Amino acid sequence: MARISLDCPNSLPGIPLSVLSVPMENKYKCQQCLQVLRKPVQAQCGHRFCVHCFKQLTSSGPKPCEACRQEEIYEEPISILNSSEAFPDNAAGREIASLPARCLNQGCNWTGSIKEYEAQHEGRCEFERILCEGCQTLILLTEKDRHNERECEARTLNCKYCKMTFNFKEIKAHDEICLKFPMQCKDCGKKKIPREKFNDHVKSCAKSKSTCPFSEVGCKSMVENGKLCDHEVNSTMEHLRLLLPLVLSATRARSEGSGAGEWQEDSGVGLYRDPNEGAGPMTSVQSVDLEKKVNALENIVCVLNREVERSSVTMEAFAHQHRLDQEKIENLSNKVRQLERTLTMRDLQLSETEQLVRELQFCTYDGVFVWKISDFSRRRQDAVAGRAPAMFSPAFYSSKYGYKMCLRLYLNGDGTGRGTHLSLFFVVMRGKCDALLKWPFSQKVTLMLLDQNNREHIIDAFRPDVSSSSFQRPISEMNIASGCPLFCPLAKLAGKSPYLRDDTIFIKAIVDLTGL
Repeated sequence: MARISLDCPNSLPGIPLSVLSVPMENKYKCQQCLQVLRKPVQAQCGHRFCVHCFKQLTSSGPKPCEACRQEEIYEEPISILNSSEAFPDNAAGREIASLPARCLNQGCNWTGSIKEYEAQHEGRCEFERILCEGCQTLILLTEKDRHNERECEARTLNCKYCKMTFNFKEIKAHDEICLKFPMQCKDCGKKKIPREKFNDHVKSCAKSKSTCPFSEVGCKSMVENGKLCDHEVNSTMEHLRLLLPLVLSATRARSEGSGAGEWQEDSGVGLYRDPNEGAGPMTSVQSVDLEKKVNALENIVCVLNREVERSSVTMEAFAHQHRLDQEKIENLSNKVRQLERTLTMRDLQLSETEQLVRELQFCTYDGVFVWKISDFSRRRQDAVAGRAPAMFSPAFYSSKYGYKMCLRLYLNGDGTGRGTHLSLFFVVMRGKCDALLKWPFSQKVTLMLLDQNNREHIIDAFRPDVSSSSFQRPISEMNIASGCPLFCPLAKLAGKSPYLRDDTIFIKAIVDLTGL
């Protein structure tokens, strides 16, 4: 018989009985794990085992077959399980592979054969639950990585500040003592200060408050470190007033402690006691106390003098810096004004360019121009209210180097047509090639309000009066308009008018190019 291969590291025990969709026959059951045979092998006694179970049984040497004993047909040496006397049962394996199977996991509707279950679904089902080795919690197989990284209570993490490794439950407590943990100063607002350097920062922080050095003599101010010098300068008189009672008290005590003629002047060197005069024990003690108080006051006065000198130097530095800052501000203001002027020029150029683009967009060079006027109702209301009585069309030309012209429209009429008619006028404009053209302008002009059903257009035509200034060579941007004050009755635009559709009208101008 063939020897069973024992070098299969990923062998598994039997398939659970509940995976089968049909009742299981005894011949398909492993005699060891009592589950459906997985990679079945048959011992010489005829009993079948999973290859995994058989390797475990015979791993320490031959063993008696318990199934034979239970059946009371135990025969030596046939009923001795020995790896050298067993062989893979391929026939049983093929029969088991074709048995119908289903997934055991709650929520999974997979069905198939045992072969498909082992090859495609077992260990891959998104509904399969496994036991987390760390926190002993049942989790979905598909969520294992996320659980291990984010949710497991037993996972280990590195402190992102000091890089030490801790259990997840301990990391929060560690944050309370971590020397690298970032803290924020409540006084100056500075963030990300390591805890180990926070005390040093508090001592040097310009916004941190501390008691005034003269608190011992009565000053109750709490001053920011950065403003301590300003406080000492601004409160010099107040500090002196606080010191005055101490000085006077010391002076009175010194005077009261001395007898008549006991103190003499020393030509400015100071007061001294007559060496010939004796002094009792009390007088000597008082003298020592007074000397200590005088020395303390002299030290305080020296400190005040130094602070005043330091404050004076600081004030001069601040004044110099202020002058420099004012000069910088003035220079920056000049630059801002210059940039504003440049920006204004750019805006003007941009506006001119946009106007030119708009003109080119609607411009024609064949003497024929169609003017589309949208939002007719709103524009007419503006004309009736006097906000925009007239509107000009974009320019058009008789040829690329010919006459420049435009139309002028009064939506509420002009002159004799005010309030009753649309008034339409023709305007000759100053062009770049006027010096090359024949003047006065004498070409026939036809004006039309187009019927959008293309049936009956409203048409008016005229030949220019060559004696009129309206048709002479322009000396300004445009000549005086000339045309038809009674071009079209407003009544024709009321109701379902063929000339007004979708709140839009179309006006067409045709310049006769004959003779040009």
